[in-house]
Amino acid sequence: MNLVKKLGWFFKLERRRYLIGIISLSLVAVFNLIPPRVMGAVVDRINSGELGRDELWFNIFLLLGSGFIMYLLRYVWRKYILGTSNHLARILRFRLFEHFTKMSPSFYQKYRTGDLMAHATNDINAVTQTAGGGVMSAVDASITALVTLLTMFIVIDWRLTVVAILPLPFMALATSLLGRKNHETFKEAQEAFSDLNNKVQESVAGIKVTKSFGYQENEKESFAQTNQTVYEKNVVSARYNSLFSPLVLTFVGLSYLLTLIVGTVLITQNALTIGELITFVTYLDMLVWPLMAMGFLFNVIQRGSVSYERIENLLSQESDIQETAQPIEHIENGRLSYHIKQFAYDDRVTLHDVHVELEKGQTLGIVGVTGSGKTTLLKLLLRERDVQEGSISINGHDIRDYRLKDLRSLIGYVPQDQMLFATTIRENVRFADPKFSDQAVARATQLCGVYDDIMDMPEQFDTIIGERGVSLSGGQKQRLALSRALIMEPDILILDDSLSAVDAKTEHFILENLKSERSGKTTIITAHRLSAIVHADVIIVMEDGTIKERGTHDTLMAKKGWYYENYQSQQLAQDLEGELDGN
Repeated sequence: MNLVKKLGWFFKLERRRYLIGIISLSLVAVFNLIPPRVMGAVVDRINSGELGRDELWFNIFLLLGSGFIMYLLRYVWRKYILGTSNHLARILRFRLFEHFTKMSPSFYQKYRTGDLMAHATNDINAVTQTAGGGVMSAVDASITALVTLLTMFIVIDWRLTVVAILPLPFMALATSLLGRKNHETFKEAQEAFSDLNNKVQESVAGIKVTKSFGYQENEKESFAQTNQTVYEKNVVSARYNSLFSPLVLTFVGLSYLLTLIVGTVLITQNALTIGELITFVTYLDMLVWPLMAMGFLFNVIQRGSVSYERIENLLSQESDIQETAQPIEHIENGRLSYHIKQFAYDDRVTLHDVHVELEKGQTLGIVGVTGSGKTTLLKLLLRERDVQEGSISINGHDIRDYRLKDLRSLIGYVPQDQMLFATTIRENVRFADPKFSDQAVARATQLCGVYDDIMDMPEQFDTIIGERGVSLSGGQKQRLALSRALIMEPDILILDDSLSAVDAKTEHFILENLKSERSGKTTIITAHRLSAIVHADVIIVMEDGTIKERGTHDTLMAKKGWYYENYQSQQLAQDLEGELDGN
């Protein structure tokens, strides 16, 4: 019943619809008493030889009328109880999805994609079953059982009724014990299903890597083990679940046996007629459904309780990034200042003593070896993480004083790993706003040097590129992702090593376009290929989480340090490559 209390907010929200459904369901239970009573009376009239034609037609009309009314009422309660429960699924799915969009990257390190999908599908379905089939079972079982038992007790024979219900308390005890075990096994089955979802998601996403390493057999064996575990957990859960019906039917059969024995005795004593015994047995048969429904209800509530606990646990997770209570109402681009004393991932210091000033409209180049902290600087500006000691400010205000939505609306971000969607090129480019015109889409792709590639495709901008842009080359993916950012005309553009897959000529073409198109706007570029940042107003060289060198291209070349050595090395490699191509 704890789950029913937790879902009280929903039952209150939909109380009118549930009330209509419950009233209809209750009326079905009442009208359901008519056919057995009519049949018993007809049998007694036939037995006495007093059944007339008019009386027979009246009883037939009564049966047909009650059947038609129950048909209409059953339609109503299904619509207003089972139908309304789907509204709960819609609300919970939206809450989960909205919650996902608010969470920081640390949340997605803790929960894998397959696990989150399992919460949004299997778990929500189990809770929905409680609000639909569970409510139906509770109301129908209680009303039908109450009305039927009262009719049996008052109208037929109270002694026979008492004897018939003697096995029921023992049935309640047995189903309660079985329900606890079912709760445990279903929880294990749901967790195993999450693991299976994770395995499938990761395997499908990495299928190219798996094939390139010839790892198919190992991957199939690994999946088979996961699949077998899920199978075994579900078999155990199904085993306990399948015991409910036989258990209930065993006690119901015992009730039938006692009814027939005692009923026969009462008939021989002229305390009961044959028609009344037929009516009583029919009513007892009607009690089978409420008894089965109680077992079903107990099972549904146990499963729904497990799933709702899992959903609640997910929704209770708080993002590392919190909005300020009184945000600045308006955001405007200006001087960008990094003043980071220290930043750590899980107690592992990643950045320390980083101080950078960038005026509005300037370009900042960030270089350094892998793991030196380049991408971390960008993620802190995007507030995927927050600085523990120090601050980052835009136009004189700490970025934590702005609304997250306002801050990120100022920024266009092209990450190292481009996320393209399984839709058309056009829809990918105008992802930020579907209202962008075709002319704007074409212009953005021209600036990024991918327009001609698109026009060579059979469907051009209507080409479906597949999941994560599977049909495109690495360079095409990067240029499309850049087009998606440029079409927004952001005040701050961040390129996180996002030109690594294009050749030097295309890189030069794109960078020249950026310089001419983004006059007066701030640009931040991280790169391993130093030619991508030679034009930057400020260049910093990162090493072990701090700034090793800073300056313009010319000043850094004059220092003859890390930047000089790597630039010379890359230029030599490029010259050699050019000579080889020429030959």
